[in-house]
Amino acid sequence: MVSALKRFFALLIVFVSFFLLVTALKTWRTGGDFSMLIPSFLRRAEVVRPEAFTPSDKPALNLSDVEIISRLNEEYARLTRAVVPSVVSIDTAGVRTERLMDFWGRSRIRSYPTQGQGSGVIVSREGHVITNHHVIAGQQQIRITLHGGKTYNATMVGEDSLLDIAVVKIDSDETFVPLKLGDSSKAEVGQLVFAVGNPFGLGETVTQGIISAKERSLSDNQRDLFQTDAAINPGNSGGPLVNLTGEIIGINAAIFSVDKENPSFQGVGFSIPSNEVKEALEQIIKRGRPIRGFLGVQMRDLDEMARADLGYTKSAGSAVVGITPNSPAEKAGLKPRDVVESFGGTTITDTRQLISLVQRTKIGTKMKLHVWREGKVVELEATISESTGTPQSTGQVPEISKDKEIQDNLAVLRAMGINVRDLSAKEQLRGFRGVVVTALSETGKASEYLLPGDLIIALNNSQISTANEFYLHLAASAAVQATSLHLIRDGKPLRMHLPALGK
Repeated sequence: MVSALKRFFALLIVFVSFFLLVTALKTWRTGGDFSMLIPSFLRRAEVVRPEAFTPSDKPALNLSDVEIISRLNEEYARLTRAVVPSVVSIDTAGVRTERLMDFWGRSRIRSYPTQGQGSGVIVSREGHVITNHHVIAGQQQIRITLHGGKTYNATMVGEDSLLDIAVVKIDSDETFVPLKLGDSSKAEVGQLVFAVGNPFGLGETVTQGIISAKERSLSDNQRDLFQTDAAINPGNSGGPLVNLTGEIIGINAAIFSVDKENPSFQGVGFSIPSNEVKEALEQIIKRGRPIRGFLGVQMRDLDEMARADLGYTKSAGSAVVGITPNSPAEKAGLKPRDVVESFGGTTITDTRQLISLVQRTKIGTKMKLHVWREGKVVELEATISESTGTPQSTGQVPEISKDKEIQDNLAVLRAMGINVRDLSAKEQLRGFRGVVVTALSETGKASEYLLPGDLIIALNNSQISTANEFYLHLAASAAVQATSLHLIRDGKPLRMHLPALGK
């Protein structure tokens, strides 16, 4: 028994000694104080002595010494106080669906809620708010939060997806404080501006900068933008860019960021000039939709197959595949198989660019067209009219002509088995563009990918406006290649790839 206790205490002493040695070694390597190894109850109590501390009771300078900066500081604060109450935070909610495929190739539809966040600015006493189209696109619920924290529901009035502008109205009979839309044509590079918005959901935030450049382009649709170095971050979209008098000279729309997955401000932000916003606002308020220019052509991009068919060797241009009767295009002398190389002096690179240029042209403007026709170049002039929509399609593939090429196209369309219709006037007034799937053949290829009610907005990256245009593009594509469709289903943008039919 005694020997066992001796062995136990010997092992305990070895263990404690080893533990203390390891602890001391770690304390020494980390630069610690060895006094920490002494138990607290054995330490001598430390005596705390107060430090001498004499803070300064005077600022480094008097306000009279920095009078100009002081006045500027107060003016910045006054401008902020005047502008911020008219800037709102926008929260959106909706439900999106997606098609899922299991291991056996069976499909099912999954729905899930979505949320979004952005900014906006009040532009009327009645509570009309301007924001970006992409902030509210596809969302079923819109909630507005004012500077003071009061929240309201809001209703969509109209949208201009091309300009990326939307107008919503606060659901209230109260009188609101609007900001004035200024004249963006007077803005100069280098002038001071302030960006106001709701970045990252933090609430109203004001940043200062200058207009770094004008007439910047992010895409064919978004041209002539202001570039600013005022900090713009995710959540600022739809907020105003204001000048020193508190006038809106732009609507913040986008930022340049190297990291596309986690975008953040890099010193380059973009805003839509207020003159374009004001024009779109007036059109939406009066007619519920933007007024767009109309040429009356069905176009397609020049891929290798189209170039070989036409015998066209240049890179630029967009091919004409159809002409609307009694349209500006027909009156100007455009014909199928023409290639539009320039419009109003602007070289055409693809169909989307041409459509954008036409739609943004003022009604009644005469535009010069540089056209390639069977190896020759012709100059035409078209007077742009207003886009009023086309007659409703019955949704059936047209039976037209016994021409072999037409018959081949009809065979392709029947094999795909898609029936579509043009949008109604009410749907167009709500800002929708494209064609709606009305029926699908059970034996058609498309039945595995599409659903009745799908809104098809583009085919092979070419914007679709009418049922006739959709059929023309689909017939030309499906026989020889996989066809890419951009569509909206239950408010969610999707991309589908229809397989080629083959021979």
